[in-house]
Amino acid sequence: MPRFKDQAICIRLIDWSETSQVVALLTEHHGKIRAIAKGAKRTSPSSVQRYSGGVELLTLGQAVGVIKQSAELANLTEWDLQQSYWHLRGDLDAQRFALYAADLVNAMLAERDAHPVVFGTLRDLLAALEEPAKRQAALLCFQWRVLEDCGYRPELDRDVIGGGGLGAERSFTFDARAGGLTAATGTGTGAVTAETAWKVRAETVALLRAMANATDDWSAVKSQTLKRANRLLCVYARAILDRQLPTMGYVLGES
Repeated sequence: MPRFKDQAICIRLIDWSETSQVVALLTEHHGKIRAIAKGAKRTSPSSVQRYSGGVELLTLGQAVGVIKQSAELANLTEWDLQQSYWHLRGDLDAQRFALYAADLVNAMLAERDAHPVVFGTLRDLLAALEEPAKRQAALLCFQWRVLEDCGYRPELDRDVIGGGGLGAERSFTFDARAGGLTAATGTGTGAVTAETAWKVRAETVALLRAMANATDDWSAVKSQTLKRANRLLCVYARAILDRQLPTMGYVLGES
C-alpha cells in the first residue's frame, strides 16, 4: 500500500457521512487522487490535529495518505492547510473562474497520472484571481497550459484541413475536430461544420500565437480580445470532452 505525501489542491468535495468526506485532490507529483477523509469533520482534538485547518474546496495544503491498489478510493490520513484563497469566498466572479478551473482539470486528467505543470498553473490561477484586472489573462494562461500539457495544443500556423500555411486573413476558422485553424469553408472536400467550427478574429489568433511563443505581455491586449480567446479555448475543451461542463457557462457568458 504506497503512501503519498504531496502538495495538493482540493478540486472536489462531497460529504460522505456526518463525520467524513470524499475528496478529489490534484497533487503536484501523484496526479489526481480521489480519497476518503475519515473523521475530517469531527471536532475532537485528534481529528483537528490530523486535518489541520479542515479540508475545503479550492484550498491548498499538504496531503498525506495511502493508496490501496484494490480500492477505488485512497485514504487521506492527514491534511495541513497552507492556503485558503479567501478572495474566492468573497468575490463571485473569482469563485466562478476557480470552479471552472477545478472542473476542467478534473475532467481532463486521468487518475494518478502526474501533471506537475497543470498543478502549478492551477495554483497560480487561484492566486491571480485576487486581482480583477488580471483574471482574464490568468484564465487564458491556465487554459492554454492545461490543453498543451494534456496533448491538445491548438495548431495556429498550419491549415489543419487543407495543409500548408495560413495567409494574412482578417478572420479565421477554428475547427475543434482537427484541433486548429483552417481556411476551409462549409462546402466541398474537407469542409468544416457548424457544430465543430467557429469564426475567429485576427487579433484573437495573434494573442493565441503569442501564448504559443510564451509571450506574456498583456499590456496592449484589449479585454474583449482576452475574453474571446478564453471562450475559444473553452469551446475547444468542450469539443475534446464531448460534453459541456456545468461551469463552462461562466466563461462562455451563458450564466
